[in-house]
Amino acid sequence: MEHRKRLQREQLVMDASRELILEGPVPPDRLASMTMHKSLDAFRRPTEQHVALVEIAGLDEGRIILARENSVIVGYVTFHYADELERWSEGGMTDLIELGAIEVADDYRGLGLGKRMIQLAFAEEQLENVIVFTTEYYWHWDLEGTKLNVWDYRKMMEKLMQAVGMIWFATDDPEICSHPANCLMVRIGTEVPLSSVEHFDRVRFRQRFMY
Repeated sequence: MEHRKRLQREQLVMDASRELILEGPVPPDRLASMTMHKSLDAFRRPTEQHVALVEIAGLDEGRIILARENSVIVGYVTFHYADELERWSEGGMTDLIELGAIEVADDYRGLGLGKRMIQLAFAEEQLENVIVFTTEYYWHWDLEGTKLNVWDYRKMMEKLMQAVGMIWFATDDPEICSHPANCLMVRIGTEVPLSSVEHFDRVRFRQRFMY
């Protein structure tokens, strides 16, 4: 299946002397020439996460959307196939893509970068031929940094995903069902065949009576 990748770019002027560039999908060689902001450490050390982003960018289906100030990455969103150990990889669907990590450096929060990066990822119908899903787990959320409780953070994440048409989908996945704040958000592209939608339904429900 063709994975459409057309580099998009957006400029965000912060003040007279500073500007941010939002762009993606960024190719691995270009990504490797940049550096990570020191506060992008939600998942691993910034240098280690940088290596991971370059690897994702090099995958056929992988795509990295980022925000940068000059050559310093201050935010990013990842898209890739689900981990082979997770149920979402069952059946080897080539048109099922996970929206994985979203992270914005502390000093750049409040600018709407997460929403802007996700919208850029869906620009020019690049993801209309795939099902995009994200699994939201409360233990991944920065509750301490945002001072939000799990329910307000959940609302914030739902609003963020709804900006590109992702909506809540039911599932019997044990990890998602382990806490009521966890959720599965999905967007089915307009070009996705019915057979893929039905396949995805079988993946998200192992107990058929829960349809």
